[in-house]
Amino acid sequence: MSLTLRLSPFLSPPQNHLKFTFKPHPSKPTFSSPSKFSHLHIVKSVSENSEHFSVTPAKPRWEKVLSTAASLYPLYVTVGSILACFKPSAFAWFVKRGPTSYSLSLGFIMLAMGLTLELKDLLNLFIQRPLSILFGCVAQYTIMPTFGMVISKILGLSPSLSVGLILLACCPGGAASNVVTLIARGDVPLSTVVTVCTTLGAVILTPLLTMTLAGTYVPVDAIGLSISTLQVVVVPVLLGSYIQSSFPLVVKIVTPFAPLFAVLASSLLACSVFSENVVRFKSSMVTASLASDASLIDRIQAILSGELGVVILSVLLLHFAGFFVGYLSAAICRFQEPERRAISIEVGMQNSSLGVVLATSHFTSPVVALPPAMSAVIMNIMGSGLGFCWRHVNPSNPSRTNQKPNDEE
Repeated sequence: MSLTLRLSPFLSPPQNHLKFTFKPHPSKPTFSSPSKFSHLHIVKSVSENSEHFSVTPAKPRWEKVLSTAASLYPLYVTVGSILACFKPSAFAWFVKRGPTSYSLSLGFIMLAMGLTLELKDLLNLFIQRPLSILFGCVAQYTIMPTFGMVISKILGLSPSLSVGLILLACCPGGAASNVVTLIARGDVPLSTVVTVCTTLGAVILTPLLTMTLAGTYVPVDAIGLSISTLQVVVVPVLLGSYIQSSFPLVVKIVTPFAPLFAVLASSLLACSVFSENVVRFKSSMVTASLASDASLIDRIQAILSGELGVVILSVLLLHFAGFFVGYLSAAICRFQEPERRAISIEVGMQNSSLGVVLATSHFTSPVVALPPAMSAVIMNIMGSGLGFCWRHVNPSNPSRTNQKPNDEE
């Protein structure tokens, strides 16, 4: 028998690994919690009739540092947003070159994602588990768009904000969802494959759903959105995958740096769009602070009741609905707990960078890009928090966790 583990998420922070225990007589390998062998990075193959097994060497310290730095995406976006509030001119050099600079940044992010993918492995996983993958893709493009439209109507958002929120809801899953799924002890291979499938499907589904749901607010160029999605998302992903298979030695050198650079590019993209709208927010803050008799709490309430508060509330509700309904729907369909977590996180976390690029490239109002830009901050904080909470709660399915060594098939 042989066992191969090759697929890894786009961003790979330090993770727990399995230890394989062997008996002197021919028997099946068993699993137990990691202990003194935790320094081994990943088991590449195991042969039942052989006394030898091969493993990849442990990561060098500098690679672990890069991997850890890449996992701090929510921190980078939060710090960048604070900087944008107090000094929006810090991002002026990038904003002035938009939307071209935005498109190039997203293309680079997707290229980095493609460098980590092996389409053959993804295809094999799709053949083995078509139902769960199909369910994740359908949930992604039904739950979020529906709630994007409902929330915009309930909150009475302006046409520009409504289009921005719906556009965000119609985007595919983001690569950060793979990391959060890993943290949450969810089904990482499922999350990775669903991310790739929804990303490839975004060429048709994102423009079509946006035109259907947001076309009543402003004219939507579905063909233009489709072409842009193809250029900045699908082509870089496929190109990265091709480079990965054709030039493995070059990719081996570049791969440790790619996730961190992609995370920094995504943070720069989100914070730059946020800085464009800081002036609008500051005007509402100044108006609220001019009330001399108002208390601090009243002033905060006045600020949050303005446009800034509405944007934050709408994005919060959208992602909460994605996490909650995604998990609930997977539970109703009787998926196992690791799969429920993966689907919940995959549905709740969007490719907000794509939303920013499409909004700045195809809509005249800069406000349209505001919900996707705010989502980069709020979504990652919510997702990371959920992941760390789930990390301390063992999945309820005994076949996946807490299994004794002699019980493993």
